[in-house]
Amino acid sequence: MQNKGVVPLDNSLFKPLTPSKEMVDPNTLLHYTNVLDAMIDAAYFSMKNLNITDVVVLVTETGWPSKGDSKEPYATIDNADTYNSNLIKHVLDRSGTPFHPEVTSSVYIYELFNEDLRSPPVSEANWGLFYGNSTPVYLLHVYGSGTFLANDTTNQTYCIAMDGVDSRILQAALDWACGPGTANCSEIQPGEDCYQPNNVKNHASYAFDSYYQKEGKAPGSCDFKGVAMITTTDPIKRCPESDKVKSLKFKLPNPTLLKEIVAPSNYPWGILIRTEMTSIVDGV
Repeated sequence: MQNKGVVPLDNSLFKPLTPSKEMVDPNTLLHYTNVLDAMIDAAYFSMKNLNITDVVVLVTETGWPSKGDSKEPYATIDNADTYNSNLIKHVLDRSGTPFHPEVTSSVYIYELFNEDLRSPPVSEANWGLFYGNSTPVYLLHVYGSGTFLANDTTNQTYCIAMDGVDSRILQAALDWACGPGTANCSEIQPGEDCYQPNNVKNHASYAFDSYYQKEGKAPGSCDFKGVAMITTTDPIKRCPESDKVKSLKFKLPNPTLLKEIVAPSNYPWGILIRTEMTSIVDGV
């Protein structure tokens, strides 16, 4: 590739490029706007040199770390969000590659969960879409391709109590948030605007979100020993009818609705973005 030995960050992140920034194969004069397509076509050309032309390339791992050490400046949440979001859109566009525009490879995103026990560098433990407690590391933004984790164009997230949690456990978490956690719980006191409905789940949701926002939505600030989750529904804005609010939980999407994305049971740590109609695989 005529890239002077350097791959610009925008080429790696699927960002729009001017023609002068596109990578050019000096042998075929094909123009590449992203690194993934160039790597896929490199595999196709290698197979062609061996007279193999009937094998479709499958990308078994690709992703971006959300955190790194001092020598990994590009391992950030913003870059991870950008790469994986644009990757999904690129695959679902079914535009193929410059060499094979008629064929779109299926892709496994690496990976579903962070692996906290991985050895250094720091990035090795931070490739996941989710933390180990099942809360999302970041929101994928896949405009026009259906909802995946959350179709959240403003990046506004909140923290609420999960359904089905024992009230005594929730009360203990609520007491911590309003006490040592120094959340602002004044509005859930008797007679205040968010006191009703008077139940521990609604009060806990208010306190959890107060703490989550106070901590700047920092990783792990919406956990409370596993009884909280991130949502796009504001539990504070709608206090008077919080028992009617239906929150958007962060789960893997229902492939029967999207028919595009599925986490196959034979590769449990990845998410497969399929290029044909599919349904969920048993065991996921």
